[in-house]
Amino acid sequence: MSLLDVRGLRVSYDNADAVKDLSFTLQAGETLALVGESGCGKSTTALALMGLLPDNAQLGGQVLFEGQDLLSIAPRQMRQLQGNALGMIFQDPLSSLNPVLTLGEQVAENLLAHTDLTRRQAWKRAEELFALVQLPRPAAHLREYPQHLSGGQRQRVVIAMAIACQPRLLIADEPTTALDVSVQAQILELLARLRGELGMGLLLITHDLGVVGQHADRVIVMHDGHALESQPTRALIDRPQHPYSRGLLQASLGAEHDQHYLNNRLAEINIERQPGQATRYSVNSSHYGPGRKPRAPAGNPALLKVSDLTTGYGDSTVLNRISLEVGERESVGLVGESGCGKSTLSRTLLRLLPARSGTVEFDGRDIASLAGEELLGWRRQVQMIFQDPYAALNPRHSVETILDRVQRLHGQNDPGQRQQARLAMLDAVGLARSSLARLPHQFSGGQRQRIGIARALILKPRLVICDEPVSALDVSTQAQILNLLVELREELGLSYLFISHDLSVVRYFADRILVMEQGQIVEQATPHTLWHSPRHPYTRRLLAAIPGAAAPSPPPLPVSGLRFAVGW
Repeated sequence: MSLLDVRGLRVSYDNADAVKDLSFTLQAGETLALVGESGCGKSTTALALMGLLPDNAQLGGQVLFEGQDLLSIAPRQMRQLQGNALGMIFQDPLSSLNPVLTLGEQVAENLLAHTDLTRRQAWKRAEELFALVQLPRPAAHLREYPQHLSGGQRQRVVIAMAIACQPRLLIADEPTTALDVSVQAQILELLARLRGELGMGLLLITHDLGVVGQHADRVIVMHDGHALESQPTRALIDRPQHPYSRGLLQASLGAEHDQHYLNNRLAEINIERQPGQATRYSVNSSHYGPGRKPRAPAGNPALLKVSDLTTGYGDSTVLNRISLEVGERESVGLVGESGCGKSTLSRTLLRLLPARSGTVEFDGRDIASLAGEELLGWRRQVQMIFQDPYAALNPRHSVETILDRVQRLHGQNDPGQRQQARLAMLDAVGLARSSLARLPHQFSGGQRQRIGIARALILKPRLVICDEPVSALDVSTQAQILNLLVELREELGLSYLFISHDLSVVRYFADRILVMEQGQIVEQATPHTLWHSPRHPYTRRLLAAIPGAAAPSPPPLPVSGLRFAVGW
């Protein structure tokens, strides 16, 4: 008997289908991956299995867990399974943790509900779980609150909570999206070891096909609520049957993809829906059309020059004598683990954080000397695209208001000219002009990021700082946004400082790559040189951690040690 047997699962809201006749099985000790773009039904499927859908959801079919139909059992029985036999790692760790309870209280709460441990024993086990997921200060973190931790650390807490009671089925919904590449490798290795140690089934929801190729036994490709294809992982990667699957593979960037924007565009998936007809899928060519190939920026003068920059918070130093340059029309990538100083650098460059020493020159002028109208004029020339397209837009403002406020703030007083500029910018980022009247929640994640790009470019800046602009996006949307940024650079003469933890994305997008470790630039090189001849040990470690990279796995984690310590 299968651990999990899903038969004809249907989920709808107000007669709109979110999951349509989905069937699959999952064996104990197996990893099954659900892949597909945002909105395809992956997370809805996970919430249906966990009994966490809202009251207005209508469900059909069967979900047999060890022979018991989860869709027909009483709520009390389901609560006994949730967090116990059934565990789930949620995509957004901040919204899934209680901000008014300490982390120790939240882990202990689940242990006390499902085990016979005393409160003292539950806290001890929570500390051991924190050590297992490699939180740096396990005992201290027990008394901290979620907002005190970084995104990667919060995700480790969520994983610790999910595995606390040794679940037989673990659902991991994008468990490593917010994590840098080395932490991602550690977490995935941890999940793989736990699966083997505990014999649990793992349902892995992800848009990262590199992760799928390295960690999943079988794959289901979903779109629009349907399972389009189901195959063993290696067979799907080598011989995808459905055009949508082929499009996802062509659009993805991974360790084995030696691609660069100067040589090719990323493939994009076209989906055509006609009433009463089957959906049609096709893949755009990855070749540039005549006259569309980007030009290399080699030899252009420096637009941004940072010299011996040092800054930090309070008594701590985060950036230590940083020096870098970004040339006219150049795309410079900045990579490094969480906490290395990437975001601190972007804040300092935008004058949101004062520098302690060193200089930041823009077009030959020290920005520290700017004030009043000169400062406002400089701010028009340097803009930022933020990581989270959901949090970066005011949910109460229409797209027109979002863009218009930026225009008026920077002295564009003619209403007619502002309107024409807004319409032109929507055309440039590939959004319908009717989008101006709509609110952010009416758009997909990729469309929201296009709005964020439009807001950054409406002032016609010269330098754009991109802070993880595609990390929250699925593979097909990521390809569209990266292609768009390349096209806009050519059309508008932009320079980019592109900050990301995804080395494969930076490899494709950047002309030069800077590697940052603990507040210092430890290496810089072209993508080809960095990938094939890295000099610094830290760079080699980052490259080795990319899913699919031909390199040793991270050191094993002490799963058996935890089991012995707490008497599992």
